[in-house]
Amino acid sequence: MRLKIGTAVLAASLALAGCSASATASAPASSGSAAAGQTIRILAEGGGVGLQKGIAEQFTKDTGIKVEFVEVPYADVHDKLAADISTGAGSYDLATIDVIWMTEFGPTLANLDDVMTPEVTADLPAALVADAKFEDHFIGMPQWANAEILFYRTDLFSDAKEQKAFKAEFGYDLVPPTNWQQYRDVAKFFNRPKDKLYGTAVKGAVETEWLAYVLQAGSPSVVLDSSGGVIIDDANHVKALEEYIAPYCTDKVGPDPATTDWAAAQNLFYQGQSAMMLFWAHAYRMTPDDSKVNGKVGVAPMIAGPGGIAAIPGPWYNVVPNDSPHPDLAKQYITYAYDHNVMGIDAPLGLAARTSAYEQFQDKAGYEAFKPLLTTLNAPATTGRPMNVHWQQITDEVLTPSVQKALTCKVSPQDVLTEAKSKIEAILKQ
Repeated sequence: MRLKIGTAVLAASLALAGCSASATASAPASSGSAAAGQTIRILAEGGGVGLQKGIAEQFTKDTGIKVEFVEVPYADVHDKLAADISTGAGSYDLATIDVIWMTEFGPTLANLDDVMTPEVTADLPAALVADAKFEDHFIGMPQWANAEILFYRTDLFSDAKEQKAFKAEFGYDLVPPTNWQQYRDVAKFFNRPKDKLYGTAVKGAVETEWLAYVLQAGSPSVVLDSSGGVIIDDANHVKALEEYIAPYCTDKVGPDPATTDWAAAQNLFYQGQSAMMLFWAHAYRMTPDDSKVNGKVGVAPMIAGPGGIAAIPGPWYNVVPNDSPHPDLAKQYITYAYDHNVMGIDAPLGLAARTSAYEQFQDKAGYEAFKPLLTTLNAPATTGRPMNVHWQQITDEVLTPSVQKALTCKVSPQDVLTEAKSKIEAILKQ
């Protein structure tokens, strides 16, 4: 999934304020006073600007170094950075990029080993640390991260009549589900289309959620193994796809998944038409005031399979191009942004990367999503997508269409993934 912070689902008017978290990164040698009056340029999309604007303003106050954001749409971050690097123009001192581009840009990005110290990495989820590397060297500092968690209707789950009826039917208490079977049971129980209520909505227009199921099934990676071999048709992937489509194909739960993407699933939940949804944790604080579920939303960690809780995280990284005009100042900003990472939580989008940043807020009213988010991000099975230069092509041409094909309920998951393997192998040979 491309986590487009600027889309309709995630859009917000961003303003930042806050305090720094405890651990600090090692600042580069150049001093702020010596560089006062100079300007660094950061290429970023709207969310990247919003989540860092307050940090940048404070950075300027503390160091005298000015920060200029070059704000562009999501896809243009990739295209403009690629064009700038290919021409050697050196237009940007640093950029804030999606994790899926890290491998593609890896050879052209500065080594950040001196910034990503053991103290720094200890305060970051392991999956974010792993994805910050290219060829055993750190090339990015995570600025924020997100993961899917479980959202549920507290008004339905706490209703005494619903609790009694559920226990009579399934033999155990109605609670937020923690595993695949419970998720299906609860989804079936609340699926009442005649009452304009679905148990959940299976997403057919995206691939990320199914990949989380693959990790939950016990696979150490998704689609590709650690050597780059295609494993999409193995037992874990097949089992995960069987479970992913089961609520719709077997249990007859939810609307038609063919057109159900992130926005559709979120809107259905906000309109009070689904009892549960698996969704990115940031959405908890963005529930509209006029939503039918406002004040009735509960959250829990992502569901688990045989391999435990797992999700595909959605981090973004600050990186320094090799042709950065001011690489030392860029590193100075990156370390400052890490030290003040908690400021991003006060933005409407409310995201950070550091564990300690989320922990500062997790017990405060209105931030109830942070504990399940941290549980999910730090789950041992949570793993990033393969760091492969063809990943976006594989996603667009194979993964999403494969999920859609499986959700026609006419082709077996094994056959779907056998075909997918051949297509991915062809892409990798390009």
